[in-house]
Amino acid sequence: MRSRRRQDLSSIYEVFSDMALLMLAAFIFLFAMFLMVSKVNDSGDSLKTKAQVASLEKELAAAKQRNLDLLQEMDALVGSSSEVQMEKVLDSAGLGRGQGRKDFEMMIKGLRRMPGKDLHLIIDATGSMHGVTAFLIPVLRVIAIRSGKHLSAITWFADNRTGTYRGTMGEMFDYLMQSAPFIGNRETIGHTFDTLAKEAIIPGAYMLIGDEPPTDTVHYHAIPAPVFTLPLGNSDTSTKVAFQKIAEISGGRMLQLNFH
Repeated sequence: MRSRRRQDLSSIYEVFSDMALLMLAAFIFLFAMFLMVSKVNDSGDSLKTKAQVASLEKELAAAKQRNLDLLQEMDALVGSSSEVQMEKVLDSAGLGRGQGRKDFEMMIKGLRRMPGKDLHLIIDATGSMHGVTAFLIPVLRVIAIRSGKHLSAITWFADNRTGTYRGTMGEMFDYLMQSAPFIGNRETIGHTFDTLAKEAIIPGAYMLIGDEPPTDTVHYHAIPAPVFTLPLGNSDTSTKVAFQKIAEISGGRMLQLNFH
């Protein structure tokens, strides 16, 4: 029990670190804006230059306010419990209340009931996912913690290529962010499951995350474990239909995330 608590706290600190990175990005943007304003100020006193200065100063003021908001959010999270932090993450993904919360709890119940102890994430790393994963990772960590499953591996896919990482939760997400391409335009989900089916290590369940339907043939009945699917954002109907089919045939469940 004590070991489990340490693992949960460690995972929460990783969620917190993701938010800290977002705050750092705001600081960098703020600094860049300051440099631009200084450069324009030094370039002359023409009406055009003054208009540019005014526009940049307006953007700088908005950036400052956003940075203050982030700082306040971070201060609030520092003094909060791990449960409060997880609730904050869920709320940011539209899963804090209403139907989104009901769907989330149903998915967690389904994951808990799955045989086996391991969960293997499969993440779309094509160009359309560029920039999304940084905001998705805290949610995936919360799902892993709440499910009670051990996150055993993360696999990315794009254009018939895949990469699989194993290690601690933090290490695997770091590898994903540093090494996954996030380029290309072919969501080769079928090829990915065919590749994973040949592995000796079969998890209790897979979790498929993406924003486009498969561009190749999926051999549904050859998938070796249930698949829980997460079509992201405003995914079109074809994506939802495809992800729902993969989940139903494999014995999993579909959940949709709507970031705001």
